[in-house]
Amino acid sequence: MTTQAIPREPQQDRSRATRQRLLEAAIDCLASVGWTGTTVAVVAKRAGVSRGAAQHHFRTREELVTAAVEYGSDVRVDRVRERLYSLADERPSTLEVLTLLGEMYTSPLFRAALQLWVAASSDEQLRAQVVPMEARFGREAHRLTVEALGVDESVPGVRETVQATLDLVRGLGLADLLTDDSARRERLLRQWATTLDMALGR
Repeated sequence: MTTQAIPREPQQDRSRATRQRLLEAAIDCLASVGWTGTTVAVVAKRAGVSRGAAQHHFRTREELVTAAVEYGSDVRVDRVRERLYSLADERPSTLEVLTLLGEMYTSPLFRAALQLWVAASSDEQLRAQVVPMEARFGREAHRLTVEALGVDESVPGVRETVQATLDLVRGLGLADLLTDDSARRERLLRQWATTLDMALGR
């Protein structure tokens, strides 16, 4: 009588899955307990892996958290892009675009990024890693907004108007940190959608 070998998950796949759990746990920690409470040990425990396994992937807390926020930034953009594509061939209204951006800047992923920004503001080495990462995310968010609104940046003033929109929505995300600001945010986004349509000549 022979026993059939049970297929084992390839080492590379297990390693990738562990890394993914660590990144997601780090985002969760940053959003819920902040920078101070987000240690490699805490993240490892939340991810369900040993501290040694965590340090195999990320040698330091800074390395782990920076990778997590970069991953989270990509997820934020991808989620908005997926929502836009789900509208099929219909171009979303300006208000729909602003609402999606508002969700991107009020998610736990954004809260996690903010914790890293604050830490980087007083840590020169961390800031050197965060600045280029955030610049890349800013370019992606800008490109996505231009695409979603269907505007032409070669027209004078359009690029600045799009950037002002992103700055406004990010500011509204900051206002949501301490209290639920959703009702006020909705009113402001409705008004800005009208203003934006006028500015873009719609």
